[in-house]
Amino acid sequence: MCGRFNVIDSPGLQQLLRDLGIDLSLPQALNQAPTEQASLVRLQAQGPTVDSARWWLTPSWAEEVNQKYSMFNARSETLTKSAAFRGPFRRQRGLVPMSSFIEWRSEEGAKQPWLITNESQAFAVAALWDVWEGEGEASPLLSCTLVTTAAAGAFKPWHQRMPVFLAPNEREPWLDNSHPISSDDAIFRSDLKTPLLLTPLDRAVSNARNKTSSVLVAAGKPIALSG
Repeated sequence: MCGRFNVIDSPGLQQLLRDLGIDLSLPQALNQAPTEQASLVRLQAQGPTVDSARWWLTPSWAEEVNQKYSMFNARSETLTKSAAFRGPFRRQRGLVPMSSFIEWRSEEGAKQPWLITNESQAFAVAALWDVWEGEGEASPLLSCTLVTTAAAGAFKPWHQRMPVFLAPNEREPWLDNSHPISSDDAIFRSDLKTPLLLTPLDRAVSNARNKTSSVLVAAGKPIALSG
């Protein structure tokens, strides 16, 4: 986790943005895959802002933009150890609002995709960002990575990792880069901070080029997770 996510302009997502002090609607983004764009919330001098960022972190010190290493997720346990993540963890934290994400698990010899959301259809997922300024048309490049933690017990049948969901009282401290956060902070706890609703999808969603709303149509009964 996390390999795909969706953004739908729902009342829940609008409320999440208002709670952050942001008055705008996010563009719809379906079946977003690594290296595609994410809406990144950052706390700037003028207040919270939303910028489009490439979802695959390119460190500022990298020689070039590439996909040599998997940089679209950052394990919370290694944020202070990784050369790519420890600087952004200290001073370049952000969050990515999303309506849902997609996970796959093996069922009957095949990979079954599942849509994962909550009652409000709104998650604030912890992220880190950096700006690469090298040569070429891509410069300057704002990019980000989503922070993950060990899965809560109820979620482990789907994946061993899950996004770091920021509870309402955790969002401001996470965005405030003048406020230090330790790698063992309770923000990274392996709990379901919100009950989840998991719905099987048609396998057509596995093709990242499929961006129509039809790929999010349920292919079976939903399962509710809590605790």
